[in-house]
Amino acid sequence: MPIIEMAGRYVRRAVLAAGLVLLARPAAAQIPLGTGGTAPTPDQARQLLQSRPDLVAQLQARIGASGLTPDQIHDRLRSLGYPEDLLDPYMSGTAGTGTATAGDSERAVTAARQLGLISQEDSIGAVGPSSQTDLQSLELHRALRREAAEQADSLRILRDSLRADSLGLPYERPLRLFGLATFSNAPTTLQANQTGPVDENYRLGPGDRLALILTGEVEQAYPLDVTRDGFILIPQVGQLFVSNLTLGQLEDLLYARLGRAYSGVRRGPNARTHFEVTVTRIRTLQVYVTGEVQQPGAYQVSAAGTVLNAIYAAGGPTTQGDFRQVQLRRGGKLVDSLDLYDYLLRGVNSTEQRLQSGDVIFVPVHGTEVKVAGRVVRPAIYQLKPNETLRDVLQDAGGFAASAVRQRVQIHRIVPPDPRGGEEGAGRIVIDVGADQFAAGTVPAVPLTAGDSIVVFRVADVVRSFVRVEGNVWAPGVVGFQSGMKLSDAVRLAGGVRPDVYLGQVLITRLRNDSTRVQLRSTFADTTGRPTDDITLQDRDEVRVFSRTAFRTDRWVVITGAVRGPGRIPYREGMTVRDAVLLANGLAQDAYLKEAEIARVPEDRSHGEVAQTIRVPLDSTYLFSRGHPGEYMGPPGPPAPASGSPEVPLQPYDNVLILRQPEYELVRTVKILGQVKYPGPYALRTKTDRLADLIQRAGGLTREAYPGGIEFVRTRDSTGRVGIDLPAVLKDAHDRDNVILAAGDSIYIPEFNPVVDVRGAVNAPGAVAYVPGKNLDFYVRGAGGYTQKSDREHTFVTQPDGRKEAVQRRFLLADGTPHPRPGAVVTVPQREGNQPPSQLPTILGVAAQVLASLVTLIVVAKR
Repeated sequence: MPIIEMAGRYVRRAVLAAGLVLLARPAAAQIPLGTGGTAPTPDQARQLLQSRPDLVAQLQARIGASGLTPDQIHDRLRSLGYPEDLLDPYMSGTAGTGTATAGDSERAVTAARQLGLISQEDSIGAVGPSSQTDLQSLELHRALRREAAEQADSLRILRDSLRADSLGLPYERPLRLFGLATFSNAPTTLQANQTGPVDENYRLGPGDRLALILTGEVEQAYPLDVTRDGFILIPQVGQLFVSNLTLGQLEDLLYARLGRAYSGVRRGPNARTHFEVTVTRIRTLQVYVTGEVQQPGAYQVSAAGTVLNAIYAAGGPTTQGDFRQVQLRRGGKLVDSLDLYDYLLRGVNSTEQRLQSGDVIFVPVHGTEVKVAGRVVRPAIYQLKPNETLRDVLQDAGGFAASAVRQRVQIHRIVPPDPRGGEEGAGRIVIDVGADQFAAGTVPAVPLTAGDSIVVFRVADVVRSFVRVEGNVWAPGVVGFQSGMKLSDAVRLAGGVRPDVYLGQVLITRLRNDSTRVQLRSTFADTTGRPTDDITLQDRDEVRVFSRTAFRTDRWVVITGAVRGPGRIPYREGMTVRDAVLLANGLAQDAYLKEAEIARVPEDRSHGEVAQTIRVPLDSTYLFSRGHPGEYMGPPGPPAPASGSPEVPLQPYDNVLILRQPEYELVRTVKILGQVKYPGPYALRTKTDRLADLIQRAGGLTREAYPGGIEFVRTRDSTGRVGIDLPAVLKDAHDRDNVILAAGDSIYIPEFNPVVDVRGAVNAPGAVAYVPGKNLDFYVRGAGGYTQKSDREHTFVTQPDGRKEAVQRRFLLADGTPHPRPGAVVTVPQREGNQPPSQLPTILGVAAQVLASLVTLIVVAKR
């Protein structure tokens, strides 16, 4: 919530400011602390209090403001390890004098907090507001505490409801205090009604404005303000005292006074001048709303307002407030009281007392509260007046709901302490108000006590007087049962049987008194649903009517091959191959139109045969995609009979295969770009077209072409780049790299690139000028050499034609190091994780030393 977030920011800011004060002010630094910032010892505390009389005065004031009693102070001192009489000399009010400053106040509160006498929250409220920021912080702190109190009220209601749940009470949701939402949903402020109208009992007073209108012989209108002394001044009439007069009394006065100035003003039909007086502006009053309300304080309300207006202005009572006795006090005396239940339940404002300036509306703490749960119209927490009973509270709750048990109410009661005694587990009892007490047809007047939980139970879910008819009828479900009902009656009430009804049997399931079931049966004479044995039914029998369709197995055919929608198709009597093709959305463009194959379930499977196949003729009439004049609109194919093939009937479970045209394929395309004379996409002429053929069709290579850098990419099956030795292919068309082209191949012939690109784990990755005859290590040195994390054993070269060559490290022999060509890429990978660097140089060094030692020994031995 925004108020909580704002308060949190101000509290954090205040704590930070207090810390800065402690660091900046020497006086604060004089507060002795134990080692590590702990609380002062008793001797240090006594020394502090004796040396700072001004601090003692402030400490006395703040302890008094915190509301702590001497016993509470003793308990806190004892719990913190101090002597409980440490502050006794300073609690009499005689110690210490002087005027306290804001700084002294802060230091006093800091000392009190160090002594553990007041909490951080108390210290925030104890420090007086010394600036506008402090005032805002204090107001926000108060708002935070009010909001926390409201949340605590909600949590209390929820806790009580959960406790009731643990007792088995049927609370469907947490119970709320009745009437609380009426005021909490209203606006937080009440605008004074200053424009009227007012009733005839409204009494005028200073601040009201009247309008006097004369019609007839005199046409005139006068605005009249009631002065502070209670007078109004009417031209040509004079001054009239109107304070505390009703409008009726003012009208009588005006007849007398206006008649003197205007002869036509009189009562009766002979009047020649008429007048009308109305209140055009109502004065406002200041009243005070206190006690258990959401927002206690002073409010400006209309002089025509009542106690109810003031209660709305203050946000209504809290969960601790008394809705049954809102007090109106005037001059220290009780003038009237308002029962808010009259307004909430019956829409009646039970007090006619008008508010007067200075009135106090007081909401005391509630009296007896009880919970009403279960099947009533308004489950809630209700407050009771003295002598109100179970009958009254159920009436307040709206009475029984339609689904309530009206002959039983249960009361869960908390036993008062005296009858409970010290017996363990005797704190709660359950009281049942039974059917004998409801014999008169009214709710008994059972006395209630505070904390009672009243439960109204719902009627049982058991349903009687029905027969259930399920299955192959037009309106399956429950039908009403009557004594003597027959099977035919139940079937008729269920709409009758369907045409495909199974005549052989209808089942009746009957529930016995011991909850076991017995099965009865009958049959139908015909499809009208007339039973051969019209069994007499009993309450809650279940009738099951069957369908012949339910006993049939699913039958289907399958069509596959060159059709647009292959799959399983439900079989229908008389279905043909043409029907199956139609249901499969027609033939595909590569369909073979001369014949199709049908695989059929064999009649005799004794010899292991699982299917027999037959070939059936097709013709061009199976091509349904045609233009308006009947011209075929698909791609070309082998010639097919124009028409004349017979319709071939299908049998259940046939598999129809529409064959595909032999060697059928659409145009294949490849792409050649770069340094050829005619780059672009080309269609392959045959399935055996090769790379050299494509280059020849593209006009050959240009002068700037670099054949050794060819990029050949095959997209089919996600192959990727393929290494091709194009110079060898151009010299010999029978070279193995003169590959057969496939649809989607992409060839790019670049220009000559005179550099070698070095990438990966080298000190200066980049391009190095190509030098003929130099190997991989030369170009790595040209890029700054290997780094500490280089994986030298897996360094490789990607030649410009896409071929990859790796370094071959040999023991005791020279390494096999590739020689990059112009446009090649040298890749030095980085070691993964904590992989150690290669030990080969170390091993070679040790081996060299061992060989040198052996040679020396041999030479010495020969001498």
